[in-house]
Amino acid sequence: MLYDGECPLCLREVDMLRKRNTQYQSIKFVDISANEYSPHQNAGIDYEAAMGRVHVISNDGKVFTNVEAFKKLYEAVGLGWVYAITNYEPFSTIANALYNVWAKYRLPITGRPPLDEVLKNKNSSLNCDKKNCKK
Repeated sequence: MLYDGECPLCLREVDMLRKRNTQYQSIKFVDISANEYSPHQNAGIDYEAAMGRVHVISNDGKVFTNVEAFKKLYEAVGLGWVYAITNYEPFSTIANALYNVWAKYRLPITGRPPLDEVLKNKNSSLNCDKKNCKK
């Protein structure tokens, strides 16, 4: 699971999943906000893409996003029933539409600057240009 460790609401969900995962050991949590985050180790998903929406990478390398990602996570910790309703229409469409609104506005909702400013700050803190970063 790729998650934004600087998002307070995201961290609440991650904390809950971590607690459940102690029993299952089925989820690896990767904080994309960490300076050590590497797209190469995470299906090529760069920081900007990862900031745009939740990503889950299965053991076989398949990438899941949006509500499908949450379904996979919750299934992995024995809570698949929470998202089971999204297997049916119109619930799937509604859930994805709501998630898209959340993904678009989560930074301002959580009191953070717009994505372009977050990216600029991240790149300057890592001494990055368009292609490379030097830590």
